[in-house]
Amino acid sequence: MMLDVRNIQTFYGESQALQGVTLQLEEGETVCILGRNGAGKSTTLKSIVGLTPPRSGEVIHAGTPIQGQPPHRIARGGIGYVPEDRRIFPGLTVRDNLEVAAYRRKGTAAHWTVKGILDKYEMLGERADQDGATLSGGQQQMLAVARSLMIQPSLLLLDEPNEGLAPVIVKQIGELIDDLSHTTTILFTDQSVRFALKHAQRAYILEKGQVAHASSSEALRADQATQDRFLSVA
Repeated sequence: MMLDVRNIQTFYGESQALQGVTLQLEEGETVCILGRNGAGKSTTLKSIVGLTPPRSGEVIHAGTPIQGQPPHRIARGGIGYVPEDRRIFPGLTVRDNLEVAAYRRKGTAAHWTVKGILDKYEMLGERADQDGATLSGGQQQMLAVARSLMIQPSLLLLDEPNEGLAPVIVKQIGELIDDLSHTTTILFTDQSVRFALKHAQRAYILEKGQVAHASSSEALRADQATQDRFLSVA
């Protein structure tokens, strides 16, 4: 089991955002979290990486309990996290943004290197010496994902990777997720049901801070009633 989240309860002050979320990812899986705005998708990812620590419940990564640990230690344990707002470091080049995040855990191989990423992803390689803050939204998203790879993650969390991006860039992000899925376990959130079910093997739907539905992507794709109940805007 790569990730085992057990009954986590997360609060913002006195307001409860997550009410017993439980989910699991096997090694090598790509799983999506769906739900309307405010359902708890982003909070679930932030709770896993310690940015909004759960008040109760368990988060177990590769057999090790990590709830209560600070975010930097969770990252060093092999969990990469790409927030919705990307947080590219201004004043640093694309190359610098990658180098500043480089970290290799003891006993792990450096599968991802700065040179390897710049060679593999042409969009970034062509702009290696450009200030990261001057990139387009799609280029910044690619850089944010690439930067998260520099810690050699065994688990990658992506929060709304397509937010505000043009359709052609969304297609590229989907191709990137598919490519990374060959070597990395991935959990991502998304507003687009079509995109999520195309690039994930399984799906969880959150409703008011709880898991309302869990199934294979194939099953959810064929279940229009469940989509209408939990995901329709109306």
